[in-house]
Amino acid sequence: MKLRLWPRSLIGQLVFAVAVVLFVAQAVNFALLARGQKQQSLAHGGGMAVARIIDAMDRQERAQTDVEARRTDRRRSRHEPKVWIDTAPPPVPSRSVALPDLAGYVGNLLAEANISSQGVQAWALPQPPRIGRTQLPGRTVLVVAEIDGRFYGVRSRMPGGGNRLQGFLIWQTLSLYLLLLVPVMLIAWRAARPLRDLTRAARANPALRDATPLDEEGPSDVRDLISAFNAYRARIATMLSDKDRMLGAVGHDLRTPLASLRVRVEGVEDDRLREKMVASIDEMTAMLSDILALARSGSGTEPQERVPLRELIGELAAEYAERGKDVTAGGVADVMVLVRPMLLKRALRNLADNALAYGQRGRLSVTAEAGRARAIVSDDGPGLTDEQIRTLVEPFARGEQSRNRATGGAGLGLSIAREIAEGEGGALILNNRAGGGLDAVIALPVQA
Repeated sequence: MKLRLWPRSLIGQLVFAVAVVLFVAQAVNFALLARGQKQQSLAHGGGMAVARIIDAMDRQERAQTDVEARRTDRRRSRHEPKVWIDTAPPPVPSRSVALPDLAGYVGNLLAEANISSQGVQAWALPQPPRIGRTQLPGRTVLVVAEIDGRFYGVRSRMPGGGNRLQGFLIWQTLSLYLLLLVPVMLIAWRAARPLRDLTRAARANPALRDATPLDEEGPSDVRDLISAFNAYRARIATMLSDKDRMLGAVGHDLRTPLASLRVRVEGVEDDRLREKMVASIDEMTAMLSDILALARSGSGTEPQERVPLRELIGELAAEYAERGKDVTAGGVADVMVLVRPMLLKRALRNLADNALAYGQRGRLSVTAEAGRARAIVSDDGPGLTDEQIRTLVEPFARGEQSRNRATGGAGLGLSIAREIAEGEGGALILNNRAGGGLDAVIALPVQA
């Protein structure tokens, strides 16, 4: 699975961008503060060490005491001296840690004081045991400089504070996140909420004629977009209303002369000719009905209802049984869908008619999975090729021989079923079964 770091939503993208920028800024801030603290620590410990070395050099020049005597005194002392002056380097305790940065810093300070050193070394000494409940802050360091054949060793202290710096930066980062991310989230939510409403409205079926304008809220750009969408949807509703009026007029104007022609044809004496003429008129009437149904699919004034598919499938199977058609129901799950019952029944009836015409018999069933109800019409026909599955759902598309005009169809049954399914928020799916035959499925969202 591919890891997606960039969020999809507007709020997520804004928050992610601000969080990344804050993290980078805090990382730079941490680096600068750590560098400054390091320089400050070196200046504190190194400066003290250099001052003691210079003071020891001054005292060495004034002192006339014997080096061996002072060395003996040091051995007799219970505590190690703070300043070591000898021709040999001082002993370095075990577990001491070399500090090359401090050694280099002290060397530079000695050079700035015009003191030539043959080498400078520095160590962090082991932490002494606690005195009661207290412990000296920072750490003790030993700095040894070789100057004119003598080793000057001094002890100094370097301040701690690394953990305090990290804690300070953590609290600072959290405070910045709260101060910046919360307002950004509020602003992004204010901009995204009307966009979500706009998305839902845009996904709604325009044939439902729900032209209630959306509230114009949010930033000015979002308000302008919502205003344009409201005007656009109002124009679509007007065009659909005009289309319905035109279709009603066309249907009335065409059916009237066809009915008149049918009456006149009844007077033809030649029975064979009369039957052909009547069949042609009936075919024209059926084709006109299918064309009008396709044009009106998804529209109309029928309200949506919560319908149990078990009852609707049972009614449809009973209708075919009364007409002596081999359409049976079985394996029907008890699920509810929000649809317009008459339109859905028409779509299922078209699929059942196809099953009878091209597959000898039809079987109706309903399954439910992943929040979708699947109304299935199965037949025992030869099935369809992949190319036919892609093309037969288009208007006036017909297959070869077994699916031609001779069967009485105009190539609109599947198109009408698809338009109705999509108008109800679902989809029409055609699948060949492994054992032969075709499953025509209308998938719809399940209503709790």
